[in-house]
Amino acid sequence: MKYLELTFADPAHNLACDEALLDLFEREHLDDGLLRLWRPENYFVVLGHSNRLRAEANIPACAAAGIPILRRVSGGGAVLQGPGCLNYSLILDSKTHDVRNIEAGFGYVLQRHRQLLDELTSEDVGIDGISDLTVAGRKVSGNAQYRKSRYILMHGTFLFKFDLSLIDGCLRVPEKQPAYRKNRPHLDFIANLALDPDRIRSGLRESWAVAETFDATPMDQVERLVHLRYGRAQWSSKF
Repeated sequence: MKYLELTFADPAHNLACDEALLDLFEREHLDDGLLRLWRPENYFVVLGHSNRLRAEANIPACAAAGIPILRRVSGGGAVLQGPGCLNYSLILDSKTHDVRNIEAGFGYVLQRHRQLLDELTSEDVGIDGISDLTVAGRKVSGNAQYRKSRYILMHGTFLFKFDLSLIDGCLRVPEKQPAYRKNRPHLDFIANLALDPDRIRSGLRESWAVAETFDATPMDQVERLVHLRYGRAQWSSKF
């Protein structure tokens, strides 16, 4: 598997990069998978592809704080990104990795990440809902996926030293939520990992056995997707 550590200065390019990489692998049928790691420099809300903007985000609070609201191509719920997040993106051949449906994709990746966190921390790490990693019943990693014919994009976030109070202000408690949440407010539901992000980074690289650096990021496609989707208010507010 190849490795890419690449963070853009703005949220739109970071989101577009994931889709552009997936498009590249799908088009070229590249043999190796890809692990990308990135850490956002600024706060921004990311809606899941089908989320309703006003149901998920506190628009006045985000505007007052200067926090933009974007929409990703993958499913799942809305999240707040920013300093204190370590993001991963995996491009996987669904046949090679035997992840031919959504449930299999989450299980395959999250079991590996749960094992990694178990090795790095003394806490009891669990998989709850279909797409969350938890410690003592509180979410420390949210994950989502987007599937094409052959390849899938699985991406998610590990929280460490994140300002959780901002989540409480910017995101509404979602109407649709996993049963284990039990309608808890954000501050009772989400937690930070007591880990240095560099330990998580090196652990992910080892867990996915990355062998060489990826140097073919399709920048033209990244810019195209920013122009068509991620940089446009019409895309973010379409639902």
